[in-house]
Amino acid sequence: MTALPVEVRGLVFTYPDGHRALDGLDLAVPAGERVALLGPNGAGKTTFALHCNGIHAPDEGSVTIGDLRVAEPDLPEVRRRVGLVFQGADDQLFMPSVREDVAFGPANLGLRGDELDRRVATALAAVGADGLEDRAPHHLSGGEKRRVALATVLAMEPAVLVLDEPTSGLDPAGRRELVEVLQSLPQTQLVITHDLPFALELCGRAVVIDGGRVVADGPTATLLGDQELLRAHRMELPYGFDPTVAIRTR
Repeated sequence: MTALPVEVRGLVFTYPDGHRALDGLDLAVPAGERVALLGPNGAGKTTFALHCNGIHAPDEGSVTIGDLRVAEPDLPEVRRRVGLVFQGADDQLFMPSVREDVAFGPANLGLRGDELDRRVATALAAVGADGLEDRAPHHLSGGEKRRVALATVLAMEPAVLVLDEPTSGLDPAGRRELVEVLQSLPQTQLVITHDLPFALELCGRAVVIDGGRVVADGPTATLLGDQELLRAHRMELPYGFDPTVAIRTR
């Protein structure tokens, strides 16, 4: 499936305890763009991610993937279009082997035989995990688990990827490998991260979410170079990291 645009209009969501996690969030992402979603804990980023494939339903507003609104009766098709990669890779790996994990989603769609084998092989190759098919997921390294979790989503051939803290728990080599994988993929990507150098390396555009709204939107290097913006929204670059220098040396 080719990449599709994402459009969010006036998204509002309140949890049962009365906490309003999203308060009129607006966002438009063209097909094939990679966008970093930045902001402090509790800003509404993960809640927004759970609206992208209908895990949460909004109180007000809408999310549209391509030409489909994320709502009944189109949720089955929306969930084929949107692949959500959770922060904990173990949440997506539960079968005895990598092959079975990656095959699980397409098999539930009714794929069998050669077509199912093709989906599995293509997804594992895309993330550089071919050769791991017969391994038990719980014996993989953190970086390997992260790539296999991504492969389980890619096997569904989504048009949009939503990734929640994809570098969590990765060592520097695993982080670099993940950047290379994500840069090679054609899907529209929404990347929730507190890893600001990772956001700069992967995404040309970033949005800052706080209080359930988009409070800043622009080139990632520009936003990360705005110290007042970072302080106001509890974001902090690593000591000595200069985004203006980093972007020139990429």
